[in-house]
Amino acid sequence: MLSKQWEGLLIAACLNTSFSTLAWAEDYMETALPSPEQRNVILIIGDGMDDQQITIARNYLVGANGRLPLDELPMRGAVQILAIENKPDGKPLYVSDSANTATSLATGEITSRGRISTRTGDNKILPTIVELAQQQGFRTGLVSTSSVTDATPAAFAAHMSTRICQSPDLMQAVVYRDILMGDCAQETKDKGGLGSIAEQMAESKLDVILGGGSQYFEPLTPGNSSQTVLGAASAAGFRTVSSAAELSEAESAERLLGLFSPDTMPVRLRGENGRQAESPEPGWLNHIHRYLGDVTQPAVMVCEANPEFSGMPSLKAMTDAALQTLQRAGSPGFFLMIESASIDKQTHYRKPCGSIGEVEQLNEALASATAFADSHPNTLILVTADHSQAAQIVPVESLFKLFPIPIFTPGKLARIKTPEGSLMAINYATSNFSAEEHTGANVPIFGNQEAIGRVPTFLTQPQIFAVMRDYLELD
Repeated sequence: MLSKQWEGLLIAACLNTSFSTLAWAEDYMETALPSPEQRNVILIIGDGMDDQQITIARNYLVGANGRLPLDELPMRGAVQILAIENKPDGKPLYVSDSANTATSLATGEITSRGRISTRTGDNKILPTIVELAQQQGFRTGLVSTSSVTDATPAAFAAHMSTRICQSPDLMQAVVYRDILMGDCAQETKDKGGLGSIAEQMAESKLDVILGGGSQYFEPLTPGNSSQTVLGAASAAGFRTVSSAAELSEAESAERLLGLFSPDTMPVRLRGENGRQAESPEPGWLNHIHRYLGDVTQPAVMVCEANPEFSGMPSLKAMTDAALQTLQRAGSPGFFLMIESASIDKQTHYRKPCGSIGEVEQLNEALASATAFADSHPNTLILVTADHSQAAQIVPVESLFKLFPIPIFTPGKLARIKTPEGSLMAINYATSNFSAEEHTGANVPIFGNQEAIGRVPTFLTQPQIFAVMRDYLELD
């Protein structure tokens, strides 16, 4: 039985007495109208997007009384993050990284930090939901504002003992500033392994890969002096694009690989003139005694457009392209993972405006996903985070200001003027290093109508894998 929308389309075609129009309508129905039994899962991950990050973004983007698309989703719960030490029978760890958390989401297994869908202890390959879906004919895609070889997207389509082995030239003794970061020498192809994450992506059965990371596809494939990893992807059937214009012209691609920046894609917003959180400056008397003198807080800043973002495809544009490519007749449906990666990355470097822009991008992508689900029943949308992060909203004026002593954060502080005309103070105080640390709190999970009754209001992160697997009825 045709819907009224499609009945109207065919009637209009017939009244136009154009056989070509009628043929077009029939062909479009075959390719665009899903069969009733098709089922889709759209998993949206805000890297580091805990409730602090959502609230910071809400306050800035729509105001304290406003609502983001996230806030309109009918299902909400909380997720406990799980990790273990990198040793057999490792004890629990209470703070995770993006590799082991994405592995939990992708495989339903608890692993140790840095692992990409491999088991702690014996390095056994853990099948991912992408691979299980592909075995049953589902189309699959990954979209991220990070490098597509970074931890979160990699965990859905690759297997590696450590996340740093992203390309063929990063497999042996990876060194940064004379510090040995790791080694994947035993996982190279000549040792019988699967090769680097980029090689595994190029050889995968994925239908869509969109994000940054072109530099990891530039090295030659091992054993081939003339073919790059990107060339291998093209030979495997991917249509490759590298700009927003090329992406918009690739709607008819059967398989699509888009790499739009050398590594992580530029963020949409930045602090004015590139500013980030800064240390309060106590006066000289305070160095004599902590109860003396005064303190100068960092100057107020606003968020501004990041000029490096100009010309980049937005997360929404990549999401729209992925949805267009994945919805093919003849398949039982699709699995799509979408990541807004730099909520986390900008927080590491104490840049709240960058994180705000990434939450905005996530909400735009969610709006596209929700619109798709509205016209495609049997589409489950889940939105969650991989772990919590360092940013905290703190009082602009201390609650203890009546005490006649200087009170200030020992960390870094950004004071942002919001469009509402108020000040919002964002504090970072997990580390005296050049980068902040992840934290160990629960993260939220949101879902559309399909999630109600399927997702508990409190669950562990590996259980999200089970929800998605069961929804797609995967073996």
